[in-house]
Amino acid sequence: MAIINIFQLSHKNKESEEMKRMRLGKEIILKAFNFKGRKKGARQIKMTLAGQFSVVYNLKRIRRIMKKYSITCPIRKANPYRRMMKATQEHRVVPNLLKRQFKQGIPGKVLLTDITYLHFGKGLRAYLSTIKDGSTGEILAYHVSDCMTLDLATDTLKKLKQNKNFKKAKDALIHSDQGVHYTHPIFQKLVKKLGLRQFMSRRGNCWDNASQESFFGHLKDEASIKACTTLDELKKEIKQYMIYYNYYRYQWNLKR
Repeated sequence: MAIINIFQLSHKNKESEEMKRMRLGKEIILKAFNFKGRKKGARQIKMTLAGQFSVVYNLKRIRRIMKKYSITCPIRKANPYRRMMKATQEHRVVPNLLKRQFKQGIPGKVLLTDITYLHFGKGLRAYLSTIKDGSTGEILAYHVSDCMTLDLATDTLKKLKQNKNFKKAKDALIHSDQGVHYTHPIFQKLVKKLGLRQFMSRRGNCWDNASQESFFGHLKDEASIKACTTLDELKKEIKQYMIYYNYYRYQWNLKR
């Protein structure tokens, strides 16, 4: 009887120690999960733990603790452009634009620009124009407006020019779709003034701009856009997200 009691006590002690480790792991993971007020998935948590808290957890452990304590973040739908791009590369049906090598390892060499809709408040809609560095992933310039006018794109270019941290590489280019903003003579003239070459996706091949689509997807998942009730509130939230994205959000494909 005494042997059984010792065994049961030992087993309970092991369970107790395991529970303590799990609870401690939960507290640590929640710090990373809520870092800068942006909910994160397992990969982001792993990178944030290492970068901000000097804690090394493997993905399997993080996912196990998240599952046990129902720690969840918004789940992004699979990017259809990425799937189509992969299929195109594998089957070689269509030749690649710039071989789609947007990440050339040279900051300021390939710039990507696009516009997306932002639905907020009660049936309100705004528009966000961005210019992204294809190599570093940094958002170099952006502009938010409630009007889908040419100024949306040209003002973004002007903000790029005002960005003192932006250093244009030799033979730099800017890539976009074939939208009316980017084919307009005024926009193209401004591009030339900035010393940039202009490239465009092929018509109907929206996956040529998958990098920008991916960024917009992250923004809409992680920023509190719908909670904004006015355009000013929306602009403030977008500004805060851009700071978070550029300076605090780790990127798995950039060596964490």
